[in-house]
Amino acid sequence: MTVQEAITQFLFHCQYEKNLSPKTLKAYSIDLRQFRTYLEAEAGVTQLEALDKSALRAYIKSLFGPLAEKSVKRKVATLKALFRHLEREDEIEVNPFRKIDVRIKEKKRLPRTIPLPELERLYGYLYRRKEEISDKDSLAYRALIRDIAILEFLFATGARVAEACSLATADIDLNRGQARILGKGGRERILPLWDEDVLNLLREYLALQDPEEGNGHFFRNRSGNRLSEQSVRVGLRKHAKGAGLRITITPHMLRHTLATLLLEEGVDIRYIQHLLGHSSIATTQIYTEVGERGQRMVLAGKHPRRWLRFGSPGQPRQTTTTP
Repeated sequence: MTVQEAITQFLFHCQYEKNLSPKTLKAYSIDLRQFRTYLEAEAGVTQLEALDKSALRAYIKSLFGPLAEKSVKRKVATLKALFRHLEREDEIEVNPFRKIDVRIKEKKRLPRTIPLPELERLYGYLYRRKEEISDKDSLAYRALIRDIAILEFLFATGARVAEACSLATADIDLNRGQARILGKGGRERILPLWDEDVLNLLREYLALQDPEEGNGHFFRNRSGNRLSEQSVRVGLRKHAKGAGLRITITPHMLRHTLATLLLEEGVDIRYIQHLLGHSSIATTQIYTEVGERGQRMVLAGKHPRRWLRFGSPGQPRQTTTTP
């Protein structure tokens, strides 16, 4: 059996027997195509029988440097899934990963958030542009309303950009003020749309759409098809530049910002877990570290200890006198 035949068999199993999502299948396909290309070009391996742990070690080593630890970890997980399948199907006698101890430690990175002044500047810029466009039937106005609508939706719900772009029109009930979101692993969650300004903006956006277009998608591009995640990213970068923001922002940062601000307002972390669609609360708990960092900054600037100079090198100790 060739390596390509093994990969084809595995992807068939993932699609038709395990019923994995299209996004997961796409990631597996990319990872395994990269693996096969490396084997052919660097190790001269095309047959499954010629593949051993030394070739696997060399491939894993080649991933470090160009890729972040998280990406390497995902690609190794894809290979492990492939070889587990081949072992179960008796295509190989021994899974080579049984003889390799691969441990990849990810660097701890706190979520990047958008400072509120920058977010306010962005909102102000978008809504000023909305008022400045006189022709409310123009393509420019319709595109701007769509951009504001998806921005408002992302910040209102904390949804992932892929979840928002995948929304069907039937998933959003503007009368009841709620959205049905299908998240990772096929997990469904119902999220409230409580803010009247957000609801009004979404109503205006929907009223501008041709009900005959869109193939049932809520957020659409100019051709009436599903709006892509990349279009949202590019649009947000364009508007951030127009607003004069001093930082680079992404749609995912809106999700991080919402979670961090809710936590700082004392919202229960389990509600935030449900809002974000995390399967484990351990994933949500990273926002507590962002909150702690903010608390430290607040204390550093506001704590009364900063006015007490005793004990500080080179500073005289403050004394009080009794009248």
